[in-house]
Amino acid sequence: MFPTIGDLVQYVFRVHLVIPIQTFGFFVALSFFVTYFVFVSEFKRKEADGLITAYKEKEEVGFPASFLELLVNGLLGFVLGFKISGAVINHRAFTNDPVRFLFSTRGNLWAGLLLGVAFAFWIYIDRKKQQLPKPKIVERTVHPYQLMGYLVFALGFFGVIGAKLFDTAENFGLFLHHPVDTLFSTNGFTYYGGLIFGSLTYLYICHKKGMKLAHLADIGSPGMMLAYGIGRIGCHLAGDGDWGIVNLNPKPGWLTWLPDWMWSFKFPHNAIDAGVQIPGCVGLYCEQLRQGVYPTSFYEAVICIGLFGLMWMLRKKIFIPGLMFYLFLILNGSERILIETIRVNPRYDVLGLNLTQAEMIGAGMVLGGLTGIGFLIYRHAKLRNHMDFSKNT
Repeated sequence: MFPTIGDLVQYVFRVHLVIPIQTFGFFVALSFFVTYFVFVSEFKRKEADGLITAYKEKEEVGFPASFLELLVNGLLGFVLGFKISGAVINHRAFTNDPVRFLFSTRGNLWAGLLLGVAFAFWIYIDRKKQQLPKPKIVERTVHPYQLMGYLVFALGFFGVIGAKLFDTAENFGLFLHHPVDTLFSTNGFTYYGGLIFGSLTYLYICHKKGMKLAHLADIGSPGMMLAYGIGRIGCHLAGDGDWGIVNLNPKPGWLTWLPDWMWSFKFPHNAIDAGVQIPGCVGLYCEQLRQGVYPTSFYEAVICIGLFGLMWMLRKKIFIPGLMFYLFLILNGSERILIETIRVNPRYDVLGLNLTQAEMIGAGMVLGGLTGIGFLIYRHAKLRNHMDFSKNT
């Protein structure tokens, strides 16, 4: 496995480079980058179809930099200077555990102050160049797709919080014993927590701009499926614990063409140091699982990217608002319920059933999707009957 991007580069290109970027985090960022273009494409298509429209927004121009702008830019510059220069000076500590270093108090104070002043001065000069003798408030037209930069930041921020909170709730015992390590670990994120928090943030922001929830849900559905699939690639490559149960079953004859690691895998050099020492390995990430397990993160990556392809092909053939979203609920919920049968996760007794958190949410998604489609069919039939009655009278 490849806990850092440096490990992945070394494996692919046979070049040793120290790149202390966590593989899982990199693929999460990549999922946001790729999904950005999917959202933009759907925003533009829905606007061209007249289902969503541009809106007016007032903007202040010609004003000098405010105290808040100077403060925020100064703090940003300070943090960047403090940590970047600190990482260079304490290179070994940073490369060994970049997350722990970033959340520590270690850094270079003078570099932080210098860059903080530079950032504040830069925004001051920039606003000074644009300052007018008489500042004014103008109204500009904003197209929905132009919100994407802000949305990516907001969804990423609240999505990460949701993913971490759901994982903490799922592993509450571990949190009680190691609260700081649990909250700030780069591993341990629950997809549905990120999905729920991110979706609510997206719907809230766009609905405030006058867009209907049904169209917003349809726009976001293919992108959410793709983001999940790409994120699962990161889970698999890093070996972050999102794997299945032990698989000692012999590979079926009809799957002889399948590489052995796709059937049963020990996740060597995994990012969470789970398992036993790899013979002859020295240094960081020298563990592998005792027994092979189902590589469920790989399965989910393949399935969800394939489901995204299906949704992308169907998007121009679906004209009923909300139908794409209900389809997403059914597909994603079903996929997760199926994968949970071979995946390691805490289980809870609910109404006589032994279920994981993901199975409960997945079942709710499937039920919600089926109910939604049933409602759309009922409403469509009712509307048709009303039209037929009007013609006859």
